[in-house]
Amino acid sequence: MRMREPEEIVRATSDDAHDILPLMVAFNQDESIPWRPEVMVPALHQLLTDEKLGIVLIARSAAGASLVGYSLATFGYDIEFAGRDAFVTELFVDSAARGQGLGRRLLQSTLEQLRQRGVNAAHLVVRPENQRARALYESHGFEVSPRILMTKELTPGES
Repeated sequence: MRMREPEEIVRATSDDAHDILPLMVAFNQDESIPWRPEVMVPALHQLLTDEKLGIVLIARSAAGASLVGYSLATFGYDIEFAGRDAFVTELFVDSAARGQGLGRRLLQSTLEQLRQRGVNAAHLVVRPENQRARALYESHGFEVSPRILMTKELTPGES
């Protein structure tokens, strides 16, 4: 039996961290990202308590008892986009709640929250083979950039 659409999508607070963590573990597993709770859990707590860093939205089940999805977006600043931009770093829907439009609603809510906070552009990354997610993002106006994303983790004392 499929779950109904969630009753609400709301901004998460630090009280929600415990409930978000199992979904984060599942997201990282689905994306083949090593789960490093020693650094990721404190980073989540910091994001939940400092709204200057970004936003976390959660989707509750219709009964309100459990979380069925979440999104994380963090703020940046870019001259190309005339100021504040954001990176949608995670958007995840529990497998039991997929196929009902929750991902679409969660993305719409995330983008609206970003607009309300003066964000001029939103970025995200998606695995090329994840056609379902790509179709969702493209339906909301995301385009493949002519640039590639490159990352370097910065550690203290390293050059």
